[in-house]
Amino acid sequence: MQNNKIFIFDTTLRDGEQVPGCQLNTVEKIQVAKQLETLGVDIIEAGFPVSSPGDFNSVVEISKAVTWPIICALTRAVEKDIDIAVEALKYAKHKRIHTGIGTSDCHIKYKFNSNREEILETAIRAVKYAKRYVEDVEFYAEDAGRTDNEYLARIIEASIKAGATVVNIPDTNGYCLPGEFGNKIKYLFENVKGIENVIVSCHCHNDLGMATANTMEAILNGVRQAEVTINGIGERAGNTSLEEIAMILKCHQHLGLQTNINTQKIYSTSRMVSSLMNMPIQPNKAIVGRNAFAHSSGIHQDGMLKNKNTYEIMDPTDVGIDENSILLTARSGRAALKHRFSALGIKYENEQLDNIYQKFLKLADKKKEINDDDLMILAGIDRKHNHHIKLEFLQFTSGFGIKPVASIGLNIAGEKFEACATGSGPVDASINAMKKILTNRQMLMKELTIQSINKGSDDICKVHIQVENEGRLYYGFSANTDVVVATVEAYLDCINKFVIN
Repeated sequence: MQNNKIFIFDTTLRDGEQVPGCQLNTVEKIQVAKQLETLGVDIIEAGFPVSSPGDFNSVVEISKAVTWPIICALTRAVEKDIDIAVEALKYAKHKRIHTGIGTSDCHIKYKFNSNREEILETAIRAVKYAKRYVEDVEFYAEDAGRTDNEYLARIIEASIKAGATVVNIPDTNGYCLPGEFGNKIKYLFENVKGIENVIVSCHCHNDLGMATANTMEAILNGVRQAEVTINGIGERAGNTSLEEIAMILKCHQHLGLQTNINTQKIYSTSRMVSSLMNMPIQPNKAIVGRNAFAHSSGIHQDGMLKNKNTYEIMDPTDVGIDENSILLTARSGRAALKHRFSALGIKYENEQLDNIYQKFLKLADKKKEINDDDLMILAGIDRKHNHHIKLEFLQFTSGFGIKPVASIGLNIAGEKFEACATGSGPVDASINAMKKILTNRQMLMKELTIQSINKGSDDICKVHIQVENEGRLYYGFSANTDVVVATVEAYLDCINKFVIN
């Protein structure tokens, strides 16, 4: 199928959500799905329905919530998986089943304890079974990047003959070099009968930092569907970034390739996903990082003043960064706040707006000006009103030559508790006091990241924490002008994701 349209298949809500500790609830998934629809995504992979009741319900509700994108559900090459996916997709206006199996010798031998012929037959059966229920069936050859090309061609041809409308060539482990992956795609186009009648897709991981390069090589060799995630999130080192592929194709218009992406919605979508998943975006991240359009070098600044094209190949407004956006202050009204949140992809109405406005005023009293980062933090803090465990108060004493001491008060489902403890510093003392109350939980802090938005002693700081509980990782987030308070609240954000008995 040769044309100039590149279909964008977004798997933020499936592969992207597999990042440990960053799971979304159904309401949050619907919020992201609607934003992806606004962004212009063609296919939304909404989940893996057989994996859990939560995933099943999310696919059902996302199917109801969005209109024109195709809603895709992932399955293994197992009839039960496909049956459950069909049930989850019953409300989708446009539906697709994404089924497949590992095809590399490594997967065949160690994962399935099988052989090539059995795997081939399993793939054919799965596609035929899915085809009974939906017209649009996508077949994936897991670990295609390390699969022998001749065998890969056989199994892709067989899946097309069985009824697949899309064939997915994943570099599951991010192993391939770009030229190698491009040649693999070229080989398939030259050796698979019927491949011109289907859409060829690729799904690349970033283990060696080559996901975007491999995806572009695949596109240049005939792939017409790119499987991507917002901010490149995903298992291990992540997936190909949607924003990178969209802007590469926009900047290189000589390629004659187009997507349906409204690039001016990229920034707001990126920030929404980062905020909901509590995953900070590294400052040097292409397209959406804080430094993506910053210039500190004197030579660069001089060139930019003379002509922006000297050091910028993109206009910030092309990705939705409004350089002329009005900074908000304590004198800004609800209408201005609502408008700015809307530009960031966040909708507040009536009572919700009143609640967030009060939080906005408190923050504005502490800071002279409120920027987009501050607003995203406010939105994140606002979600904590549903927490099972809330911070009532925190008082600590520390300094040179004295033992740090902290007193803490927690509200657990309406019941109040207090404790006091010492520690190596105010944060350690506060967490020790918290653990005295929550004695039924084994909690181990694995990672702590503190970020400042701007410069200045009155600035708000963002704290991201990773906590291990019973072998599982959870991410927590908070922000405050007091770094100790922000850290304790972020820790509580993690705890609230545990199953409280």
